[in-house]
Amino acid sequence: MKITSIGIQARDKNRVNVSVDGKYRFSLDVFQLGSLGIKVGAEYDEAEIVALEQESLFGKLYARALEYCFMRPHSSKEVRDYLYRKTRLTRTKTGELKEGVSVKLTTRVFDRLVEKGYINDQSFARFWIENRSLKKGASKRKLSAELSAKGIDRSITEQLLGETERTDADELQKVILKKRNRYPDEQKLIAYLARLGFSYDDIKSALREDS
Repeated sequence: MKITSIGIQARDKNRVNVSVDGKYRFSLDVFQLGSLGIKVGAEYDEAEIVALEQESLFGKLYARALEYCFMRPHSSKEVRDYLYRKTRLTRTKTGELKEGVSVKLTTRVFDRLVEKGYINDQSFARFWIENRSLKKGASKRKLSAELSAKGIDRSITEQLLGETERTDADELQKVILKKRNRYPDEQKLIAYLARLGFSYDDIKSALREDS
């Protein structure tokens, strides 16, 4: 089996279409093309072509996962969940079922993201604590619960919450300033603040300072 043509895609200049024996077989990004050393005229057996098709799938999934990671920092659990969804059956626009990718492939993509430093739970947790509800205010208890839901190890959360300059007293003042007019009934305001994870003693103290 011979590579008969390699052409740049019209929609994505960073990918090329590869034809084998005159028919399109798979696509690769330009970096894969170089690293794999694929050239017109090169000959492969069927097993080698199938392996190259797997490289094509890896490149596509890695690119999508990279875009996902670049949207904002994500925890390792979020990325695993994202990749897991890619293994499931999906329905095409025409209503046909399309198989997902293999777990082996998603594991390889995940490992590459970790290797390149795009997944780091400590960096993610620090980002979350520093930016979550920065203007609105958020209790440490709420931040801890959110990070736990995102799969962050408790020891990492406790360490970073211990290092942050944020205090529940300061965060309470942010919330009270924003929500005071919405909750003219103090008991309702107290209940709202409690739902955000602030302690009753801290709430009462903050309300006394605000009055």
